[in-house]
Amino acid sequence: MTTAVTVKKHILELGGAFMMSREAREFGRATGVDGFHGPYTRGRGGVLGEVDADVVTAAFGFFAPDRVRSAWESVSIPPADAAGGYLAACQDFGRRKLVAFPEADRLAELLQAVATAASPAGLALFAGWRAMPLPQNGSARVLQLVHVLRELRGGLHFMALTANLLTPLQAILIAGSPILDGPDQARLLGWPEPYAEITAEQRERWVAAEALTDRMIQPYFDVLDESEQQELAALLASAHEVALAR
Repeated sequence: MTTAVTVKKHILELGGAFMMSREAREFGRATGVDGFHGPYTRGRGGVLGEVDADVVTAAFGFFAPDRVRSAWESVSIPPADAAGGYLAACQDFGRRKLVAFPEADRLAELLQAVATAASPAGLALFAGWRAMPLPQNGSARVLQLVHVLRELRGGLHFMALTANLLTPLQAILIAGSPILDGPDQARLLGWPEPYAEITAEQRERWVAAEALTDRMIQPYFDVLDESEQQELAALLASAHEVALAR
């Protein structure tokens, strides 16, 4: 099992937990716009700058275009300010949830090495979030870098799905999310019903895309030697457990 396979669940869930956190909700209230989608879209997509909603759709990949446009245009805060507010929420989530994690500085060092090694080609969200300034606090830095690597994997996964001739909606219906099944996740992301039945052949192509994503991202973990990769995996698992303990 490669490091990419070992850590992907922890990166997906830890980064996703921030997006649903009290800090993210507080950021949303500060925008003056009710609901999840507007603040989320303007905050996460703010690193792209003052662009048309189609640019955000292209970068997000998995959201229905109409949902992205209505969400992006619902928030009047300048994109740079929205990205800064979303970044602060991410960092604050890390400070709160990893306060009892003593090895945050070392984990952040390892995560940053991977992020620095990755090529930004074709990965606008990853490039934008990697360019955001890192905080001094280790716990905050860990969560920010987890978010950066989540954007890295997400962008690569979208490429892999496209290479395997799957649409965003098909991928969503197959994979769902850590908390929603495929159809409920599709509704959340704005895709109109009815949904076509997923075939066995499409599921096989999704498995192939997932494996391709693992192969695409692994070279960036290989900037670390074998012992460092093992250390990264162990520390990330511990951080995940501390942050998401019930």
